[in-house]
Amino acid sequence: MPLRDLLLGLFVIAIWALNIIVIKVGVAELPPLLLTTLRFSLVAILLVPFYPVARAQLPFLLLLSITFGSLHFALLFIGLEHAEAGTGALLVQMGTPFATLLAVIFLKEKLGPKRIVGLLLSFVGIVVLAGGPTLPTPLPLVILLCSAMGWAVSQLLIKRGPPIAPMALAGWVALFAVPQVALGSWLFESGQWQAMQQASWLGWGAMIYTAVMSSIVAYGIWYALLRRHPVNRVVPMTLLVPVLAVGLGALLMGDSLGVHKLVGGGLVVAGIALIVIRFRRRPQPA
Repeated sequence: MPLRDLLLGLFVIAIWALNIIVIKVGVAELPPLLLTTLRFSLVAILLVPFYPVARAQLPFLLLLSITFGSLHFALLFIGLEHAEAGTGALLVQMGTPFATLLAVIFLKEKLGPKRIVGLLLSFVGIVVLAGGPTLPTPLPLVILLCSAMGWAVSQLLIKRGPPIAPMALAGWVALFAVPQVALGSWLFESGQWQAMQQASWLGWGAMIYTAVMSSIVAYGIWYALLRRHPVNRVVPMTLLVPVLAVGLGALLMGDSLGVHKLVGGGLVVAGIALIVIRFRRRPQPA
């Protein structure tokens, strides 16, 4: 990969890792479902007018808005309100093992020895994390793992669904997700108007960052890289997201770096690496 594209890829990874920290800052000032509603609204406003879709694609986008919008993003914001940034980033990475298992069950994909070892390492890593003091209480833990499952289900839907331009998909999923998360905020949260009035520039900046930088800028660059290079050269860079998120959480948020987090997180990342990285055999000399 040329140095320019490598640097672009690392720039995207930095945006996504910092996004975990930014969400933590945002949910400290705005209720999580309200923050999610504002985020989706901004994404829809910026993308939908410029990326029309066919009417036949709307039911698929509506379904994806439930799994990707409400289940993944809304639960991610809720879970991060009660979890350390680095721990939350590691838990959400379980979306990759979940997606692998779902592909085996529903798409009849084969699961080789390397990927089996990767799955086992990932789940052992979660068990190690569970023995440490940084793991959130059971409810936020389940919420974050459900967020990872929402991501996994969404990846399978995208894989089997109609071809839609990435920015169109992001915009229309956000549009359909707005009433879902807004209803959730109305039912389960209170003081939304007061929170918006009292939010500082950090709270509003967090909302703008997670909408513009994470969803639009980062994904725009990422999909351009995927068009130019083999998936196996681009996707493994995402393994740096939880590593960098753990470091940023410790540096910027004062999160702890205990043995359980380092060992458990290392096992999760190693397991996911075995799942997503394809190793090529070197040709034997003649």
